[in-house]
Amino acid sequence: MLIVADENIPLLDAFFQGFGEIRRVPGRSIDRATVEQADVLLVRSVTNVNRALLEGTNVRFVGTCTIGTDHLDLDYFKQAGVQWSSAPGCNARGVVDYVLGSLMTLAEIEGADLTQRTYGVVGAGEVGGRLVKVLKGLGWNVLVCDPPRQIAQDGDYVSLEQIIEQCDVISLHTPLTKSGNGSTWHLFDRERLNQLKPGTWLINASRGPVVDNAALREVLLAREDLQAVLDVWEGEPEVDVDLADLCVLATPHIAGYSLDGKQRGTAQIYQAFCVHLGQEPSIQLSDLLPPPWLAEVQLNASTDPAWALATLCRSVYDPRRDDADFRRSLVGTVEEQRRAFDLLRKNYPERREIDGLKVRINGESAVLSNIVGALGAVSV
Repeated sequence: MLIVADENIPLLDAFFQGFGEIRRVPGRSIDRATVEQADVLLVRSVTNVNRALLEGTNVRFVGTCTIGTDHLDLDYFKQAGVQWSSAPGCNARGVVDYVLGSLMTLAEIEGADLTQRTYGVVGAGEVGGRLVKVLKGLGWNVLVCDPPRQIAQDGDYVSLEQIIEQCDVISLHTPLTKSGNGSTWHLFDRERLNQLKPGTWLINASRGPVVDNAALREVLLAREDLQAVLDVWEGEPEVDVDLADLCVLATPHIAGYSLDGKQRGTAQIYQAFCVHLGQEPSIQLSDLLPPPWLAEVQLNASTDPAWALATLCRSVYDPRRDDADFRRSLVGTVEEQRRAFDLLRKNYPERREIDGLKVRINGESAVLSNIVGALGAVSV
């Protein structure tokens, strides 16, 4: 069996070496010739897998180590009898940590009280749903917009217009869809961007084209009151440098790049492949994850809650490092910038998730205990 895999998928040998030959290829270089003799194709979001790539090949299983599937031609897979799997929720916690870290930075810059702002979460799937749970757990005012879920199930949802009208912070977590009534392509276009409340913080850690990047650049130039955090971009790995300059935080599509999330994605694809083969998984991710660098945080019961929240979030992840690395890469020719974008992702440093952080409170503090619980950290 020949397994062709994106070279940046972690733990390939640990999970897949027992099935056959593994051939590693840069994700953007996977083409027809690469997969001609393959039986299995393992990718990430940078590889478009469609009829043109697969028709006439031996590939009968495609796994993507990502939440999103907009890079997969699922209609063709069904027609051709190609089995597939994504990794729903694999990096959701990492993205939540990214948003929390971004909020800490924005609050610090503007001297804002995070407890007094109204938060709008657009998209309540694996990522957005977890973010809503954390924000509400902290006692913050949260509005949620998710039209497909509003139709399919009961829930306390609001319209996108209400989000834009009422929210001081808007965080985007929608999939990318390009057609139909539920299209999210340029969901935030020039008109909606111009309607944002004065002082709004806009965070996009979903897909680049959910926001019209050219329109956002023009709106940010015209309205200094708005603040933007972008982890995803139209035309990746090419980035609008002028837009990046206008963002408070700009990063190269790494919001979900925690070590736990990346390795969890591989584990989920491995489990799906075992189901495809009709056999029981024999390898557990828990046996492969290394211990976190920060074993435990101790807080005195008298600790200021705002300081405790910021410290706990940043002890696990602070997006300012990634922002600085990314800005240093936005030099030279466009081709050099494109290569740098991919290299930052390929060589991303180890980062863990906050729900693996152990926190000990010395004394009794209901407020601090609530913060620890809301973040999902481990109280010891």
